[in-house]
Amino acid sequence: MLKGIPSIISPDLLKILMEMGHGDDIVLADGNFPSASSAQRLVRSDGNNVPELLKAILQLLPLDPFVERPVALMAVIPGDSTRPAIWEQYRGIIQQYEKFGDFEYVERFAFYERARQAYAVVATSETAAYGNIILKKGLVKD
Repeated sequence: MLKGIPSIISPDLLKILMEMGHGDDIVLADGNFPSASSAQRLVRSDGNNVPELLKAILQLLPLDPFVERPVALMAVIPGDSTRPAIWEQYRGIIQQYEKFGDFEYVERFAFYERARQAYAVVATSETAAYGNIILKKGLVKD
């Protein structure tokens, strides 16, 4: 263990966050997401949910200020009446760490494609519907 590193951040996830460069994406995937078949690099975070992980990651990872929407969500499928309450949780967490406007909403299959292109996918045990989120890494500045 290290000082200042949230205990939910595993050594493998810390390595991934350190390796990522400006503009790289990381997917925090819910338990239903096809993580293993989508990931170039898969990090398991079994037993953890996305809000806890998001809070820990944003203590270490800046969001990209050079894109309009550095945070993307999987859009609700047309015809599905689900109203994902978890999205407001995400908004509140992000606003604790970053100046934040709004999410990018990505159609389901386009989201899967972005996940395949992402630097890494973190597989969680999140059970909330539409609990997947993509973060675009920004710059660390002095």
